[in-house]
Amino acid sequence: QLEGLCAFLQLSTCPEHLLVRFCSWLLALTPQLSYTSATILAEQLFLRRVLSLTQPPSRHLMAALASFCSEYSQSFCRVLVAAVLREPGEGAEQPKLVCELVEECLEPDCLQLVLSQILEVPLSEKLLPIVQAVLGRQVRGSPLSPGFPCWLQQCWIKDHVSSLLVALFQEVLPPELFDLLVLTLCRQAPAFATSLNYAKLVTAVLTMYQSQVS
Repeated sequence: QLEGLCAFLQLSTCPEHLLVRFCSWLLALTPQLSYTSATILAEQLFLRRVLSLTQPPSRHLMAALASFCSEYSQSFCRVLVAAVLREPGEGAEQPKLVCELVEECLEPDCLQLVLSQILEVPLSEKLLPIVQAVLGRQVRGSPLSPGFPCWLQQCWIKDHVSSLLVALFQEVLPPELFDLLVLTLCRQAPAFATSLNYAKLVTAVLTMYQSQVS
C-alpha cells in the first residue's frame, strides 16, 4: 500500500524542494515510522536520485538526505548505502555522498553496519574513503558530544588522531569485525600497491587500533 501511495504521489520524481518539506513532515510524525515503512520510503524518495547523480547533489537533495538519514539511519543504510556499494557508478559522486553522510549525519550505532556492508563486497578505490570515514567517526563520535570540555575539543580538532585521545575515547570495533577488516586489507594489498587511499587507510587502522594489531 505504501509503495502504491508513493507511486501515486510521484515521490521518486517530485521537485527536490518539496522533498525537503516532505522529509521535515516525516520527522514530525509520532510515533516514528516502522523499519519496513522507512525502508520503502528510502527507496522511493532517494534511490533513483542518488544512483543517477553525475554531479554533486543540490542543497535541497542534501538537506532531504541529511534529514532522513538522521532519523532513519538503519533504513538508509539498508537501501542507499547497500546500493552504492554494489554499484559505485562510473563517477565519484555516489561514494562522495556516502562519505559526507557518514561523516555528518549517520547515527553512531549504524557505523558498524556500514563497515560490515563494505566488507561484504570487493573493495575498490572508490570505497576506501568510505571505510576511512567510518573509522574516523568511530574515533571522534564521543569527544565532540555536548558537554565535552572546550579545550579538549580544540585539541581534538587540531590533532584528532592523538594517541592519548584515541586511547581514551575510541569506540572499539567488535573483534570479529575488526579481524575481518584486517584480513580484507591484507588480502587486498596487492591490488592497491600504488594506492594512496589504501596507504592512508592502513595508516589510520594502525593508528586508531594499535592495541589490537599484533
